[in-house]
Amino acid sequence: MTNQKYATMVKIRSKDSPIVKNCAKAFFIGGTICMLGQGILEVFLALGLEEELSKTLCSVTLIALGVILTAFHQYERLAKHGGAGTLVPITGFANAMSAPAIEFKAEGLITGLAAKMFIIAGPVLVYGTSAAIVYGVIYFFAKGL
Repeated sequence: MTNQKYATMVKIRSKDSPIVKNCAKAFFIGGTICMLGQGILEVFLALGLEEELSKTLCSVTLIALGVILTAFHQYERLAKHGGAGTLVPITGFANAMSAPAIEFKAEGLITGLAAKMFIIAGPVLVYGTSAAIVYGVIYFFAKGL
């Protein structure tokens, strides 16, 4: 079978994605997650906590919610409908970090849970640290001039 025949067959058998509907759902669900984050921040501020501490606690709370929803397989249900709207907020990163670890927990604490957690975190840590070093060196020399 040629590539052209294969492409034609795929086009005939696959249905078009409802792009506008998917974008609207992603916008709504992502926006709802962000509104939840803002609400959590406002609660911490209303409790009289300092702004910096409130922001930190808000991030930690959203990460915890993302991990808890992932552990109970609810985040994937949300992501099924929200698509990219669930990837962008901090909860999406928490889901990406915890999902592999939770999936492989039966293999043990070290070879399963701990090792699989770094499937996603590894590249983020390596490239994030490398970029921070490069930017730090550039900043050091730019500031010295």
